[in-house]
Amino acid sequence: MNTHPAIVVYGSINIDMIVEAAHLPRPGETVLGNDFRMSCGGKGANQAVAAAKAGADVAFIGRIGQDGFGGRALESLSKVGIDTSRIGIDPTSHTGVALISVAPSGENQITVSSGANAFLSKTDIRRSAPALAQARIALAQLEIPLSAVCEAAMLAAENGIPFILNPAPAFALPRDLLELTSFITPNESECEILTGIRPDSKSALGKAAEQLMAQGVKGVLITLGKRGTYFATAERHLLIEAFPVQARDTTGAGDTFNGAFAVALADGLAPEEAIRFANAAAALSVTRTGTHDAAPLRSEIQSHLAKASPQTA
Repeated sequence: MNTHPAIVVYGSINIDMIVEAAHLPRPGETVLGNDFRMSCGGKGANQAVAAAKAGADVAFIGRIGQDGFGGRALESLSKVGIDTSRIGIDPTSHTGVALISVAPSGENQITVSSGANAFLSKTDIRRSAPALAQARIALAQLEIPLSAVCEAAMLAAENGIPFILNPAPAFALPRDLLELTSFITPNESECEILTGIRPDSKSALGKAAEQLMAQGVKGVLITLGKRGTYFATAERHLLIEAFPVQARDTTGAGDTFNGAFAVALADGLAPEEAIRFANAAAALSVTRTGTHDAAPLRSEIQSHLAKASPQTA
């Protein structure tokens, strides 16, 4: 693998406020928490950090508010070498905030107030075009306006750059966007929202993937947590198994997967090998708490890959 593939990430920036609790609250229930921590998050920022720590040169396109949270977010991104020069500062809205509860099992509940993320515009995307000049991969999620995501996909296509879409949070997507998507990476619940198919068997996974490809997507990756990743293209369908670990906190695991997958693809690995790299990164991340701190370094991912070789079915 090369040392510095270039990736452009279009996405959200939040400040995560995380409380560990004995169990996740039911509707109307108040639960007393234990440890509290605050860190930079947002799916876009998480994926950018994961990509940077996995060895990529990363440029980030997004928006923050003109507040202390925004400054904290910029500092967190810059610390790992991410180019933040194209992150806009919105004087009329707050920086995005996420409220996260984490149970001892590692499962979580997340509520997000989008703030400035909701105002990232098509104009902002077009102004970022120079960032794609040396890029090999573009990556986006759905915590920013759909119009901005579509513009990013078009811009990537104009530059001949593969476009990865993490459809989170999931909702019905226009065919025009799907036709510009090289790889789509839903988890199980997102897959069901996008296709109406509950991916609870290999047959159902195949049907869901076929439906997404029929709408124009070239490659489908359905992330299945500890069961691994289901990968489908027009030529093949296969399940690439996960690396077994003891989960401590699953927050951001999907984001780590997406960032690492983008790095491996940008570095020239075949999609199957890129998925194994991403599975290893995600496995390491759930053994730690937080999001940015939990994302593993490139050397850690390579070491983990060397120790275990999950099967492909």
